[in-house]
Amino acid sequence: MYDGPIQDLIGELSRLPGIGPKGAQRIAFHLLDADPDDVTSLAETIVRAKRLVHFCRVCFNLTEEETCRVCQDPRRERSQICVVEESQDVVAIERTREFRGLYHVLGGAISPIDNRGPADLHIRELVQRLEDGTVTEVILATNPNTEGEVTATYLSRLLAPLGLEVSRLASGLPVGGDLEYADEITLGRAFAGRRTVGA
Repeated sequence: MYDGPIQDLIGELSRLPGIGPKGAQRIAFHLLDADPDDVTSLAETIVRAKRLVHFCRVCFNLTEEETCRVCQDPRRERSQICVVEESQDVVAIERTREFRGLYHVLGGAISPIDNRGPADLHIRELVQRLEDGTVTEVILATNPNTEGEVTATYLSRLLAPLGLEVSRLASGLPVGGDLEYADEITLGRAFAGRRTVGA
C-alpha cells in the first residue's frame, strides 16, 4: 500500500511478536508523527539494550553483568531451582514473591514442529548445575501447553535418576474464568490438582 521507507518501517514492525499489519501501521504512523528526539531516543535505547544485554553465564536469564541479580543474591535458597522457558517467566514468578530459590532458563520448549529438540535448549547446562549436590528440588515451571508439557515430561524422566525431588507447578482454572472457555489441558490439570474442601 505504501512505498519506500514507510512500507519498510511497517514491514519491520509487523515482524515483532503480537503485532499484526494494522498494529504495525499504527505504530509506524505514531513514530512518524512523534518528536524526532523521542524517536532517536527509542532507537538508541533499542541499540544499547541489544549491545549490553546478554545471557547470565549460570542460569541464562537476561542481564547486563556476567551473572544476573538472582544468581548473585546470597539470600536466595540454593537448594531449589525453578526451570522456566524464557526470561519473562522469571519476571512473572518474581512478581508473586512466593519463590526464593534460583532459576534456570531453557531458552524455549521442545517443539518438533519448530525443529527444536532438547539439544537446542539449555538442558545440558541444567544437568551440570545439579551435579554438585547442592540442589535438592527442581521445580518445572514450563508453560501449560503442549510444548511445555512435552518439555516437563522429558525433564522429569531425565532428572529421575539423580534422586532429586522434581515437582511441577500446579495449574488450573483462573479466578473469574468460565468452565466453557477453559481448554482441555487447563481443565484436566484443574481436576488432577483438586483439593479437599473443609466443611
